[in-house]
Amino acid sequence: MAEHPSTQLLPGWVETIRSYAAEAEKLGKLHPEQLELIYQQQWFNLLTPAVYGGLQTPLPQLVATEEALSWADGSLGWVVTLCCGAGWFGGFLQPEVAKRVYADTEACIAGSGAATGTAAITGDGYIIDGSWKYASGVHHATYITVNCLITNGREPVLDDDGAQLILPFILNRADVNLLPGWKYMGMAATGSDAYEVNNLYVDKSRCFKINAAAAVIDSLLYTYPFLQLAEATLAANLSGMAVHFIDLCAPAFAYKATNIRRVNEANVALMESDLVTATALLNQTRQAFFAAVNASWQQPTDPDLLKQVSHTSRMLAKTARECVDKLYPYCGLLAASPDTEINRVWRDLHTASQHALLTFGN
Repeated sequence: MAEHPSTQLLPGWVETIRSYAAEAEKLGKLHPEQLELIYQQQWFNLLTPAVYGGLQTPLPQLVATEEALSWADGSLGWVVTLCCGAGWFGGFLQPEVAKRVYADTEACIAGSGAATGTAAITGDGYIIDGSWKYASGVHHATYITVNCLITNGREPVLDDDGAQLILPFILNRADVNLLPGWKYMGMAATGSDAYEVNNLYVDKSRCFKINAAAAVIDSLLYTYPFLQLAEATLAANLSGMAVHFIDLCAPAFAYKATNIRRVNEANVALMESDLVTATALLNQTRQAFFAAVNASWQQPTDPDLLKQVSHTSRMLAKTARECVDKLYPYCGLLAASPDTEINRVWRDLHTASQHALLTFGN
């Protein structure tokens, strides 16, 4: 059986993360005390190459850590996942650029995968224009990445398949204008606001490619397929939030059973039975997911094992949502009150699970 996420974190870390979670939600970004813990533990650098001072964490340990952080708090876990995921780009950045990026002990990279900008070839660089809707952790970022459609003058530059070429760039935070844009019911503390860039010249060294052939660090971590890495890390976040919700169900059920006369012994037995069933189902799905990730890490070129990572990631996301929704009605108005922990977890899960990467398929 998959271990409970709490085994990955020290109790003091969990206390710090959770004690500031409600205030972080009001701030619309992580609380300074939460950030201090992140910097101390180098969680933004979980995927940063070791040569630049990062932890270069193997994927199986990474997803276990990220699940645990999302169990502690959904918004914090999500910001760490997205920002350390951008830190993974250190395996593809030109070394002289990467050294500058990671020279800061509080380095944090945020960005968007949407190709909603343009980069016009100009001399030895590019002129970048565009706007991007969401970037989790952008308020804590020291650098920001953008995906751009490449043009030469007014003409699109085509890739090998005949489509317009899309390339990512890494920009100084000071060159990017942040815009308020996150207005959704959950993940409020992720600070996933919008940003824009206007007529910005950048040297060609700020451009990089994300594929195994373009990796500049010789490590499995940077040749492992990006799709499965992204699917697995996002699924781990949803799993952590679902475990957190289930942990909160027992006290919520007890509160309801002792305060509402209509909850008779038969109702209590049904609630407890469904809690046991949901817990077992989620743990079974978590176990299959972790097994798939571990197997693919051992044989990363096996297409069937990679497909299994995609499959179990989607199944974990689906199971997390369905288990929580099965138990939510039993939690009473406590779970519908926006100032309670259980409601924040519910809102965070149902907001994060809207991510398109894990919405479709099984």
